[in-house]
Amino acid sequence: MTYAVNPAVNRIEAPPIMEAQSWVRPGLRNRKLLNLCQAVPSWSCAEALDDEVARLAHEPGIGLYTDIFGIPALRAAIAAHFSADYQGAVAAENVCVTAGCNQAFAASLMAIASAGDNVIIPAPYFFNHTMWLGMLGLETRLIPAVAAGRTHPDPGDAAPLIDARTRAIVLCSPNNPTGAIYPPEVIQGFFELARRHGIALVIDETYKDFRAGPAPAHRLFATPGWDEAFIHLYSFSKVYAMTGYRVGAITASPRILAEIEKIMDCLAICTSHISQRAALFALSSLDDWKRGKLAMMQHRLESLRKAFARPGLRYELVSSGALFAYVKHPFTDETARQVAMRLAGEHDLLCLPGSMFGPGQEQYLRIAFANAEATDMETLAGRLMESQAQRVAVGM
Repeated sequence: MTYAVNPAVNRIEAPPIMEAQSWVRPGLRNRKLLNLCQAVPSWSCAEALDDEVARLAHEPGIGLYTDIFGIPALRAAIAAHFSADYQGAVAAENVCVTAGCNQAFAASLMAIASAGDNVIIPAPYFFNHTMWLGMLGLETRLIPAVAAGRTHPDPGDAAPLIDARTRAIVLCSPNNPTGAIYPPEVIQGFFELARRHGIALVIDETYKDFRAGPAPAHRLFATPGWDEAFIHLYSFSKVYAMTGYRVGAITASPRILAEIEKIMDCLAICTSHISQRAALFALSSLDDWKRGKLAMMQHRLESLRKAFARPGLRYELVSSGALFAYVKHPFTDETARQVAMRLAGEHDLLCLPGSMFGPGQEQYLRIAFANAEATDMETLAGRLMESQAQRVAVGM
């Protein structure tokens, strides 16, 4: 007789990215796979960052623990960056450095909710969020994020779902999977709703650097008493191409961070020391480099939108922004998974089915184009056209 596993974990589906990668059948055609299933930057770390990490590797003490909340200089730099970027007031005592944004989310939700509580989240959602909520035994209450010609959720849909066991509303903007950038007034509306009901508004802003224009994504950090109802999550992974360094941040009230400190101490004690120093260097020395990458991604986004305007293409670009596009496929007799599997196996195009991002998403596909060059967007449109032609040829 073997030992049992945690049923709350066992009932969660396996990581979706790994499943999607199994759909590829290499060697069938003499052309490159267009891999658009995961938001992994195609660019490498800045050379200056590589040089700095090489130098740091020889620094005495770099292999030791840091404070659980992170090195003071990095916490202060993150606070200063957010204060400037959001035109608000963030102090170093509001910041906890984490091993990426997934850990930031996990620690934050564990600190504020327990089994039997519920959390409100728009669908489609980032699957790692709901996976973790399920593991904690939390009920997920869904509101629409793509509905009636809009690509953002409505606070009015969330209000009726709040009860005595609601602990948080979770948003992701710019959104994964849709790429939609939520308007500041919508975010403010969710904040006011959360504050009225004494719950937390948790926003994953991993992709906040990729928003259009320099205007603040919202004004929450400039709102007096913001830390009474707001938990902000961030990652250095994407814009600085530091996915493997695993550095993120939670920004919240010191009261909540005191609970998160206990969780962090048990999960990892602290984020890797050398990774924290790399993130500090990125914040302090790579502004020009970052602006260049943001401009590059804006060009890719424009190229993608142009490619989807191709005459005859029946895949509809529903939403796009940051590193993502959400696409409505034209096949009413196939599930999203069937379409995605066919694109991978027969047309060398790997993307994710909308069904991986929640119920009601069978007509959609998610395309993560950080790994594609601007010149690949026409190839993308061509392979989608090819999939249409194949269905016609077999009597669709």
